[in-house]
Amino acid sequence: MPPARGARKPRVSARELGSTDGAVDSTAAASFPALPAPPRPRLDARRARTYPLEKRASKVAASAVGRALEPGLSFAEWLARLPDILAAADLRLAADTIARARLAGRGVAIGMGAHAIKVGLSPMIVDLMERGVLTSVALNGAGIIHDFELALAGRTSEDVGPGLDRGRFGMARETGAILNGVIREAARRGEGLGEALGRHLEEKKFPNRRLSIVAAGHRLGLPVTVHVAIGTDIIHMHPSADGAAIGATSLRDFHRLAEVVAGLSGGVYVNLGSAVVLPEVFVKALNLARNLGHPVRPLFTLDLDFLRHYRPGVNVVSRPTAAGGRGVHVTGHHELLFPVLAGAVLERIAALAAEPGAGRATRPKRTTVRRGSAAAAPRAKRSGPRPRKR
Repeated sequence: MPPARGARKPRVSARELGSTDGAVDSTAAASFPALPAPPRPRLDARRARTYPLEKRASKVAASAVGRALEPGLSFAEWLARLPDILAAADLRLAADTIARARLAGRGVAIGMGAHAIKVGLSPMIVDLMERGVLTSVALNGAGIIHDFELALAGRTSEDVGPGLDRGRFGMARETGAILNGVIREAARRGEGLGEALGRHLEEKKFPNRRLSIVAAGHRLGLPVTVHVAIGTDIIHMHPSADGAAIGATSLRDFHRLAEVVAGLSGGVYVNLGSAVVLPEVFVKALNLARNLGHPVRPLFTLDLDFLRHYRPGVNVVSRPTAAGGRGVHVTGHHELLFPVLAGAVLERIAALAAEPGAGRATRPKRTTVRRGSAAAAPRAKRSGPRPRKR
């Protein structure tokens, strides 16, 4: 006969369980305390309470949904038909913020992983530099390798697997010899790695230098800095590599980036496809700038990558903007996502510039830090932030 409704089922002791299975240690089971059963209230779904839909807060409104597309739309019309939801809304926000920052004379800095160059974005980066949209570029060590090879040979990015099997991966002679030679000469002259390589590509008239980001920086007078982790790049395997020269030139570029970041109040920092090195370099440059009296706030940051990683999340999106500003992720393939962002920024700048009174906007006073100043070589005795006298 089944037990009555609500009656408690008899509990089976560990000793009784042990008697049915010879594999259980009955002595250990008997010494373990009997655990009480958790509560499980009886529910009557017929008594659930409801309320009118009109009183509920909703995340999606009809005004925010996208509109159907049709052949022949202009890019601006296509953008206008995107939903104003999630990543599309963040993309619009980023484009508008970048456009307004540049029209107000604020900086827009980008830190790039090498993959962005490998998937063909160099011409767009160079174009945004030439238009004045991007005011500085930071690269990792692999970035200058792909930038250099495109400028010299018009091709880059080898198949690692077959070369690694035979110990030939990364051993192209010109790449190692020329880049390491430029780095050694830059160290001798007291230059940063980015400025030295850009000048070399321009002076030697590399056949495809119009594709080079570092050459564009030299040509336009814009900071292009290179931030190297020794041992991560193929040229470090070559006999011509000089660790002291690599370190010295990359450290100069770090100080130059810190000067750039110190002037980003009201501006934008974009992380494009760097999961570790550049987010770490950026947050250190930001801290150095704030340590030397530059609050760098408000600040808008944008992380663009095909995956969301820990370091961009904390060192680009959240921590730098906690004291004022906003950070967002927009996730997708570089070769699709960045062209959309670039086009949206150009459209937004054109639209804002055409508004009545746009030409009366005043540019903020530009601040610079001289080489050899406190920002380039912080004094050890300084105990806290101290605004610089003007």
